[in-house]
Amino acid sequence: MSHIDLSGMGVALITPFKEDESVDYEALIRMVDYLIDNETDFIVALGTTAETISLSEEEKKEVTRIIVERVAGRIPIVLGIGGNCTQRILSQIGRTGFEGIDAILTVVPYYNKPSQEGIYQHFKAIIQASPLPIVLYNVPARTVSNMTAETTLRLAHEFDTVIAVKEASGNLAQIGEIIKNKPQGFQVISGDDGLTLPMMAIGAEGVISVLGNAFPKDFSRMVHLALEGDCQNARILHLRFTELFELLFVDGSPSGVKSLLNMMGLVENKLRLPLVPVRTATSEKIRNALLQLKVE
Repeated sequence: MSHIDLSGMGVALITPFKEDESVDYEALIRMVDYLIDNETDFIVALGTTAETISLSEEEKKEVTRIIVERVAGRIPIVLGIGGNCTQRILSQIGRTGFEGIDAILTVVPYYNKPSQEGIYQHFKAIIQASPLPIVLYNVPARTVSNMTAETTLRLAHEFDTVIAVKEASGNLAQIGEIIKNKPQGFQVISGDDGLTLPMMAIGAEGVISVLGNAFPKDFSRMVHLALEGDCQNARILHLRFTELFELLFVDGSPSGVKSLLNMMGLVENKLRLPLVPVRTATSEKIRNALLQLKVE
């Protein structure tokens, strides 16, 4: 099993919809091209930002096929396969064709509220069933359960196919403990755009970004400046986006970034229930932030 490098800026790719709520595959192709043409290091397909939970099995297969076909090996692709039923995930892995996919991103189980031992055993089963490297995903704001540094490190040290963690706990002390005690080659990746630079300052190696859907070149530049140790210039770029970091999530995600992408002419401002577009007041703030960025 080959090791892949996920340093830099990955993008948690949205799923564009048409006005009738069908998947807009033409817009999806445009988004893939836009990201690759603007210095995205890797793409995460079928993550949270893709509204994967609202896609049918057929749609997920077609979205994956189109992304793989369009990327054509130019950058790595990480495929989201997660949930709160371990056996269902194992079954999904068994029937998935992974041609063109480089790694699997899998989230801490949600709703069930498992113990740390339950989280460990869940991931152990997935790791042992997976033909690809694994990226763990800790996002307690969505899952309710936080995967502790101890559990992350236990998995990272016991299984060499666990290559990274997408950390979105917002707990810099926890993240610092992982970075301090992780095995060689294990990568810590930010799952929070606004905390990417602070996390990289203590040793994280990049981000899986929502904002990157809209501003891949600028955000990738910030990440790579940080990787090069140029925190002064990275900070300048980080501060350009501070308002958007909050606005893109205030009414839920990907509602915020879809509003922004619609203003940029890239996709329709359409989501599937239970997600809805951002409020008018939020939309106006996003528009003002976009205009300000253009002025800068």
